[in-house]
Formats: sequence, C-alpha cells, structure tokens
Amino acid sequence: MTKKARAPLLSKVYTFFIYFLLYLPIAVMILFSFNDSKSMTNFTGFSLRWYKELFVNGKAFEALKYSLIIALLSAIVATLIGTMAAYGIHYMRKKALRRAVTSVTNIPMMNPDIVTGISMLLLFAFIQLILGLQHSLLGFGTLLIAHITFNLPYVILSVLPKLRQMDPSLSEAALDLGCTPVKAFLKVELPAILPGVLSGAVMAFTLSLDDFVISNFTIGNSFQTLPILIYSMTKREVTPDMNAICSIVFVVIFILLLLSNLSGGENRDRSAFSEKLRRHKKGIAIAVAGVLTAVTAGIVVLFLLVPPRTEKVLNVYNWGEYISDGSDDSLDTVKAFEEWYYEEYGERVKVNYTTYASNEDLYNKMSSGAAEYDVIFPSDYMLAKLRDEGYLAPLDYSEIPNYENIYDEFKGLFYDPDERYSVPYTYGVIGLIYNGAKVDEADVTGWELVQNEAYRDKILQIDNPRDAFGIAMYALGIDVNTTDPAEWDRALQFLSDQKPIVQSYVMDEVYNKMESGEAYVAPYYAGDFLFMYENNEDLAFYQPEATNFFIDAMCIPANPTRDDETYLIANRFINYMLSEEPAVANAEMICYASPNRTVVENEEYQEYMADIHEDAMEILYPEDVDFREEYGKYCFRGLDKDTDKYMNGLWDKLKNTTTEEKTDITNYIALGLLVLIVAALVFFAIRKKRRERYYTEKAVAKV
Repeated sequence: MTKKARAPLLSKVYTFFIYFLLYLPIAVMILFSFNDSKSMTNFTGFSLRWYKELFVNGKAFEALKYSLIIALLSAIVATLIGTMAAYGIHYMRKKALRRAVTSVTNIPMMNPDIVTGISMLLLFAFIQLILGLQHSLLGFGTLLIAHITFNLPYVILSVLPKLRQMDPSLSEAALDLGCTPVKAFLKVELPAILPGVLSGAVMAFTLSLDDFVISNFTIGNSFQTLPILIYSMTKREVTPDMNAICSIVFVVIFILLLLSNLSGGENRDRSAFSEKLRRHKKGIAIAVAGVLTAVTAGIVVLFLLVPPRTEKVLNVYNWGEYISDGSDDSLDTVKAFEEWYYEEYGERVKVNYTTYASNEDLYNKMSSGAAEYDVIFPSDYMLAKLRDEGYLAPLDYSEIPNYENIYDEFKGLFYDPDERYSVPYTYGVIGLIYNGAKVDEADVTGWELVQNEAYRDKILQIDNPRDAFGIAMYALGIDVNTTDPAEWDRALQFLSDQKPIVQSYVMDEVYNKMESGEAYVAPYYAGDFLFMYENNEDLAFYQPEATNFFIDAMCIPANPTRDDETYLIANRFINYMLSEEPAVANAEMICYASPNRTVVENEEYQEYMADIHEDAMEILYPEDVDFREEYGKYCFRGLDKDTDKYMNGLWDKLKNTTTEEKTDITNYIALGLLVLIVAALVFFAIRKKRRERYYTEKAVAKV
C-alpha cells in the first residue's frame, strides 16, 4: 500500500475512533432509556416504561420547561446585546482601547464558573441590602440575568470575526447611496455577519441549557432547571426517566441539525427534498423567527405581565429522591398535600419543592441567605448546628397532633433535647453491603472485612471523611466524636493500611459498582442496600455491632419576614407528612426505616418491603437493637472547628498519598497522553520541515 493510499485510511480510522468516543456515552444513555429496570448497568429487557414515566411524573418535564425558557430568553437577549457590543468594539477608533475591551470581554470565558456564580450571588445579595428588601431576590429574574451575563462573551466572540471579514466598502457604498446607518446595517452588514450571529445564539442557548454551577447559586427556591434536578438525584441514582428525557432532547437536536445541513451546502448532489428546503429557506427562516418571537412574547407576558395567583406558597427543601413523588404509581405527596389542604381548610396552597444533595449544601444556602425556605429536612448533626446558630424556628406542636405517631425512643435526642425544633422523618444505619456469590460468609464478621486481602481491588470505601473515619473508629473501638488528635491518627493509620486494597472511594458510584458485580464489598446505608438488591439479588447486608445510627428530621427555618399564615401552613405540612398514607408512601419510596408507628405497623407496608427483600423488615428494624441506646453511643455529633479542620487535613493527606503497592491508573493515562501529544508535535514538525526542504529543492531544480 502506497503512502497516498495509507494516509486516507489512517485518517478515516482516526476520525472513526474520535467520533466513537464522543458518541458512545450517548448511545449507552439512549440504550438504557429503554431498559425495563432501574439498573444503569444491567439491561434486563426492552421497555417504554421510562418514557411513560415522563408523562405520569411531570417533575422532569417541568424542569425541562424552565431550562428551555431560560435558555431561549437568555440566548435571544444575549445575542441582541452581544451583536451590538461586537459592532461597537469593531468600530472603535483607538486600537489600544479596542484591544483592552476585547481582553476584558474574554476574561469571563476563562473564569471558573464557580467564581462567576459566587460573584453573581454576592451582587444580588448586595443589591438586596442596598434596596432594603426583606425577601430574597433570587428567582427567575436573577437566573435570567446571570445566564445573559455569562452568554455575552461567547456571542461577541462569534460576531467579531465576521465583522473583520466583512468588506467595509459595502456599508460605505450603502451610505453613499442614501441608506441611513440603521438601514445600512440591516440590509448590508447584518446579512454579512449573520452566520456569526446565529453561531453565537446557538452557543448561548446550548451553554444556558447545560449550565449547573452558576444556576445553583442564583436560582432561588421557586423552581428547578434540568441540570439542577439531575444533580439533586445524586443522593441516590439518577432515575432512568432522565435518560429518556435526555434522549428526546438529543434526537430533537439531531433532527434540527440534519434539516439544517440538508437545506445548506452547494447546489449539486441535492435531493429533491433538500432542494425544496433551499428554495424556501428564506420563508422558513421568517416562519421560525416568527414562532420564536411569538414564544418569547408569550413568555414575557407569562412571567412579567400576568400577576401571580393569590394562593399561598410553601417552600420545601428536601434531599433528592427523598419523598414519594408519583413515580411507579406511588402517591404524589406534594400534590396530595395541596389537595388535602384545600379540602380541609378551603385555601389553595402551592408547594415549591426543591432538593439538595448534602447537608452542607443545605447549610450553605441557609447561612448565605440566598433563599428562604419554610420546611427543611436536615440530618441530626446538621440540625444541631442550625439550632445552635439560630437558623431554626420553634414548631407549633398544637398544629402537629400526629407527632404522637412517633415512637418515644426517637424523641428528646441530643440534637433537640427539649423537642422544640424538629420532628423525626426517617432514620437508618451504615452497614456492610457485600456480594454473597463472591464473598465467603465466614469472612463477614464485622468491619475487618474492609481490610480483607482476599478481596483486594474489590472493596469500596465511602468518599466522605466523616463516614470513612467513622468506620475506622468503629473498627478500632474509638469514640467517633473524640477530640483527641492521637485517636484520629490511629483512624488514619487504619484507612492508610486499607488504601492499597481499595478499588475506589465512592458515593453515588456505589450503586453501579455493586449492582454490576464490579465490586464485592462496600460500607453504605441499609436503605440503599434495598435499592441495589432490586437489581442484583446476590447482594447481602450485614450490620456490625458498632456503626453509625442517623436520623433525618423535619424543621422550620427561622425567617422574620415569614407571615403567620405561612408558618401555620408549614406546621400543617409537617403534620400531614406524619399521617399514615403519606408516611407509608414515603417510607416505601425511600426504603429507609421510619420512626412512625403507623408505618411500621401497617400490613401493606410490611408486605411491600417483603416483596423487595424477604428480610427487609429485620434489616431496617432489628428486634435485638435498642435504638436509643445505640444511637447515643454511635451517632455523629458536631465536631468543634479545630477537630473538624484536623480531620479534613488527615483526609487530604490520605487521598493525596500514593502507595507503592498501588498507584492510581490515571497517572499512567495522563503520562501516556502526554507522550502521545509530544510524539504528535515532533512528527508534524519533522514532516513540515521535510516538505519545506522538498519544495525548496524542487524550486531550485526548476531554476
């Protein structure tokens, strides 16, 4: 094979490999959108279940709706402002000023999103303070402003090159022939730069639709965009209906790009259909522009001109995947509460239900004043911290008669000894999840399993310093709330000894790794084990004698601007959550243990849990365990600042230290990529010199 024949072949193979890597994840996502089960690793059969789920559970579509509205509006506004800004920059007379403005324009694109998000949050908080507003500014308007802001540089960068490529004599000729500057721009300059304008608009739309970090800081509590909704699911697995909605978005975009390509290009080799599209391209463009204008006008009217309904609003902030939401034919708790409240009290209440992924996310939102909530669901140690710092309001137990449904052993615990601020929602323990087909039952005796050499590279560890150090301390018999640095050093040694045999440190990845059989042993929560068991029946659960017991509770945040009626509704919402039907539905959905006697004693609940796992009730509610006593000994309490700082320093030391026995494979991957890049640069440099020498010698020979 000649060099000329070999070059195109290598080029095709290289191109195929690149596109294969780009589209393989999307192909997998589309495939699993048709999976019959919830598993993201095992394809159990073809089904349209998750596409149906999209229409039954409107949460995903509502998030997509807001994402599209924000993306469309921000893209349109950013395109208009960005085009005018690019026009102004291009015609600046002083080159130094033009270069300076261009450099300043490019800075936001290089700036990390988290810096932009925090900066926007501080700006809105400052404006709120200057204006003396008592309520948070964060909402639809602030999110739209933030998206327009970070989209502007991309539009400017797309339009400026087209302005430089444009022949300036054309606009000058138009002015000489009598056109006004505006008419000259619309008739001559705009058509010349239109590809850049459209490219900027498409890029702005895409970036806005995809954004999470900046949105997370500026969105408020009244709605969620699709990226934020997906992120909030990371406490558990991302549900397969997200695969379905993302597949639909991908297919729609693919069809639009296909139509765009068919309607463009050269005149030759056209199909009849594409030729018709080309001939009517102007009419199609006008029609599309008209539709977009109508949609934009409708959105503006909907959000800016139509007055809000006079119904009361209750802002609820909960963990992701931590309530019965109507999926899988379950009770939609939020909707049911709204209906119940109207029937009971004759008033309409709208519940704005948003979610978070960790206690730390909740604390950051509460402490920053970025949003105002009426009901929250913190874990015990975070509840104590919020209480001590004055972020919680006392409950009105006269409006919560269902509090009597809570077992006495869950009342008056350390985080709320006087029973003033909280009502228990759910509880659980951390235990050992292991693959019964791979792990010898004789080895399952306690936390020492996580250091068993027989399962090297098949053991997972929790990627969280409090839980990881807690496991080490339980194994060593150390108080998990100790402030003695020497004891924390002992726990570090335990984790360091374990590290060479650990496959990886995980949180949400534990689901796929354990369900697929990629890992055999993982410390994790009992309720999550039941989720995994549905997709891999080889999995089993063992609860060591010493382990973490935790409680999540319902609270009302302190808010001096909240009116008495909203406070009343918040207490009634908590009371409703303690009634039998929603409490049972929530317990069935999240699979954690419930402190509510109407749940534990409900026969339908017991049968439902038995269908998931024959020993589910024994796993969640072991008869030989005195919860109050065990909780008092082993629960996490708030650490003082010095101990917390020391723990995090040890954790960084553990994660950043490599062992001789086991080196991170990513180091080899990074080194290999670096070698390939250097080799490619050397190859192209040598080839360039050879070509230059060849053409030089050829030119000399001709002379």
